[in-house]
Amino acid sequence: MDQSIYYKKITPEHKWYDLKLKEVWTYRDLVLLLVKRDFVAKYKQTVLGPAWAVIQPLLTTVVFTFIFGAVAGLADSGAVPTFLFYMCGNIAWQFFAGCLSRTGRTFVDNRGIMEKVYFPRLAMPISTCISQLVAFAIQAAMFVVFVVIYLFVPRFHIQITKFIILVPFLILQMMMLGLGCGIIICALTTKYRDLQMLIDFGVQLWMYGTPVAYSTKIFEGTPLIRIVNYNPMTPIINAMRYACLGPDCGQFDLKYYIVSVFTTFLILFAGIVLYNRAEKNFADTV
Repeated sequence: MDQSIYYKKITPEHKWYDLKLKEVWTYRDLVLLLVKRDFVAKYKQTVLGPAWAVIQPLLTTVVFTFIFGAVAGLADSGAVPTFLFYMCGNIAWQFFAGCLSRTGRTFVDNRGIMEKVYFPRLAMPISTCISQLVAFAIQAAMFVVFVVIYLFVPRFHIQITKFIILVPFLILQMMMLGLGCGIIICALTTKYRDLQMLIDFGVQLWMYGTPVAYSTKIFEGTPLIRIVNYNPMTPIINAMRYACLGPDCGQFDLKYYIVSVFTTFLILFAGIVLYNRAEKNFADTV
């Protein structure tokens, strides 16, 4: 008689490399509801509402233009307005930073609902990133308006290159990188709560290591240029400026961009694995 019918091999319900993305797709309607909730809650009970999505990057750009551009002379944007140089970098960075910092607080901010209702936990940080994308779209529209205005100013020369077709992919990459970094931090905060206090500080330090406030041209001919370019956000910011404003503002280095893409996928994969492991018992530790 076949003895195998009396035995059953016990295996984990989900393997460590099971990313549960199919389950998230099944709950896509919930993701859209969470996106709407995040966007509405962010501007609820504010006088200006969604206008803050425009005011904040606009004021930041003005400050950067004066301090880093006019006073420190770090822009080096050639015939392109310094204001556009900083606006392009600022709205891209704020989108990435928003994805990272908001997803890094997923377990802490949403503990109540996660303890009561089942849904794929990955839907929460994904919805957060999509809501950040809505704010980014508003800011990008503002940027386009300013580009059109400056196109009619004779002393400035803005060159929109053929790499403009890469912009959607650059935006998607920023979202994936921010999501990956954010959920890694989120998973680690279930054991190390100190990381929760360091998110904003760490994002600020990362910004200064990224050519948001300065041009990478100032490092040309020095060993620092390679260090800066291996920052996964550097090729993205440079490519964004190169595509939208021309070679005076940025550059597209294929080697560093490939490294950036590889790093993004690696961080995102590691983040999803860690997040899926942490969400099983986060309620006992957060």
